[in-house]
Amino acid sequence: MRTLITGKNGQLGQSLNKIISTNAKINNNTNPNEFIFAGREELDLSDENNINNYFDNNDKFDIIINCAAYTAVDKAEEEKDLTNQVNHLAVKQLAEIANKQQAKLMHISTDYVFDGESDEPYLEIDETNPINVYGKAKLAGEQALQAAMLTNAIIIRTSWVYSEYGNNFVKTMLRLGQERNELNVVSDQIGSPTYATDLAEVILKIISNKNYQNKEQSTEVYHYSNEGEISWYDFAKEIFKIAKINCKVNPITTQQYTTPAKRPKNTLMNKDKIAETFNFQMVKWKNSSSNCLNQLG
Repeated sequence: MRTLITGKNGQLGQSLNKIISTNAKINNNTNPNEFIFAGREELDLSDENNINNYFDNNDKFDIIINCAAYTAVDKAEEEKDLTNQVNHLAVKQLAEIANKQQAKLMHISTDYVFDGESDEPYLEIDETNPINVYGKAKLAGEQALQAAMLTNAIIIRTSWVYSEYGNNFVKTMLRLGQERNELNVVSDQIGSPTYATDLAEVILKIISNKNYQNKEQSTEVYHYSNEGEISWYDFAKEIFKIAKINCKVNPITTQQYTTPAKRPKNTLMNKDKIAETFNFQMVKWKNSSSNCLNQLG
């Protein structure tokens, strides 16, 4: 099986690389798997011609896992064309290429396709209504993929991704907690954090499933995050508790913390579908936070 993983320098790409490179079960003589990691220098999703050239100059893939995305939510409000190209048009192009190559496509999307006004965790079939440029482009990417691939594609919506790699909330809090005695953190945006390593494990379990590999299946959307319901304020307090950082955290409202892009207030997602379909045990967010902070030392 030849599997392409885009976004090799991102949080999820690096998490996948770490697991694959250290797990002998994934690569062995009886079940040979070839994983090809591509970053922007090899496969630039902001450039339509570059995408075509990459696939024209490489052997066919059996599976394409698209971890690449434009994720700067606030900056996206200014860079609308670039956001749309990477999160929408490039996804459409990847879907068309996957169809042509008869490859399976797995695409990572976001909770920001929802407006955050629901009182219940969102189901995959619930109405989408993104409220910022980033969310609108990600939803357009989902819709383009679904139109291009009626079968053999999976969309996984995830939320609040963090890891040992790149820039994320956990690493920002660790830095600010060392620099300051007191921080104000938004307490009225609710969701579930996702440790990129846990999401990477889920992806690898899905693609190693024989039914997934050998059968043509209808294109599906799934939700995945760690288990639990928290605010950014709760998350910050837990980070400082685990890391033993003495920094006071003050709860503030979204209204008190203005940003260029609007944020949805409640993006909790129901994850029953992915758990039942692939027989997963969901990992609690506190356990995953501890695992990540232990890795960070």
